[in-house]
Amino acid sequence: MKINRLLELIYILMHRKHIRASELAEQLGVSRRTIYRDIETLCAAGIPIYSGKGKSGGIGLLPNAVLTKAILSEREQDEILTALHGLSNMNIAETNDILQRLSMIFNKTAANWLRVDFSEWGGTNSYFYDFKTAILENRFAEFDYFDSKGDKTRRRAEPLQLWFKSKAWYLKAYCLEKQSIRVFKLSRIRNLFVTNEHYVARNLPDIQDISTEININACDDDDNTIKLRIESAMKYRIVEDFDVDEIEEQHDGSYIVTLPWKQGDWVHGFVLSYGEHAEVLQPEHLRKAIMDAVQKIHKKYF
Repeated sequence: MKINRLLELIYILMHRKHIRASELAEQLGVSRRTIYRDIETLCAAGIPIYSGKGKSGGIGLLPNAVLTKAILSEREQDEILTALHGLSNMNIAETNDILQRLSMIFNKTAANWLRVDFSEWGGTNSYFYDFKTAILENRFAEFDYFDSKGDKTRRRAEPLQLWFKSKAWYLKAYCLEKQSIRVFKLSRIRNLFVTNEHYVARNLPDIQDISTEININACDDDDNTIKLRIESAMKYRIVEDFDVDEIEEQHDGSYIVTLPWKQGDWVHGFVLSYGEHAEVLQPEHLRKAIMDAVQKIHKKYF
């Protein structure tokens, strides 16, 4: 791409006092005419490039020239470097390389005020980079997928985007079995195989706006809210799991939490994760489901 070649050209000039057009053309794999057109483009953008004739001539940047005020403001430079610095924490080689180059072009380093780390404490999902390759190269992916009930199906899909949502990584892909876009949680994927077959990108709506499988519809019952009583010992979790307007502190130090009821077995596991410190007050069918789960657990130990 031209923009990549222009950045590469600037990067070369930052390291060389001057260089001949023929040498630039050879390094970048283009013609001398293309090099001269690129130089004109950079000059028009305000990059201070000069060219000299003779034995000691060549193309170069004016002394102490940086990209600083020519194209991007100081704040814009800082924002770009900070964003790249955050992504570099994912150990993506290309990001680290771009960060290093732009730091030299801008003649500054990123302010290390922000750290973004999506990996789990136990390490990053090994399929992350395989899906990245599949997305960038438009290659089909085949994998086993376990749904929320634990049922396994074999899928063949056209990977579109890796998506981080609510503490987990997901894959948005066009599923050939379902003939529509689906969302797959990476932790539920097994036996991934990225094929050497390339798919042609479909004319799809913006994947940012697509409703997904992980959206859970509200229950049709009249009891469309969950009400929990949670003991004060769990205060540290309450402030993380719920919004302020969903929490009501009681005189005895406990908390009543009221939030929209949403279907799914995930609710059972969420409530049980509070152990003996939480009680379901409503709806009654959720209260009964939790009681049944506790009795089954009890039978396993007694």
